[in-house]
Amino acid sequence: MKVDAILAHLGDLERSYAETLRHSAERYQAEHDVFHQCLTFAAAADKAVARLEDVRQRYDGESEWHVPLARDGNTLLEDLRSLYLMANAVAVTWTMALQAAKALRDSELNDVASTCHTDAETQAKWLLTRIKTGAAQALVVA
Repeated sequence: MKVDAILAHLGDLERSYAETLRHSAERYQAEHDVFHQCLTFAAAADKAVARLEDVRQRYDGESEWHVPLARDGNTLLEDLRSLYLMANAVAVTWTMALQAAKALRDSELNDVASTCHTDAETQAKWLLTRIKTGAAQALVVA
């Protein structure tokens, strides 16, 4: 895969992730922590897209990969799992971009990829923690 294609894929992936987060926030307004974190994470994804666009101007290309689609689950736990998987897809793709930036010695891409990778990993950790706190009740008590 070429750098231009991975950057195009990252833009698509971050946009899809932000949209899915906003949709989840709408679905779970009663779960205040989920509602607010989803909106915060969506804003971070939007910011990542904007930062990426500045770098992408130097790399022109089309995405060669498919964006994983999140499906609405029947429960909050299912939706958190889906968001967690998407957050990890974002994080691992930023890892790939970061490695390309290092190989190219592209300091701007390195800065963007490093920051966005850290953000995605932090989001995935929060989602996993929220899954852990809700799984027992959702799976055993329900």
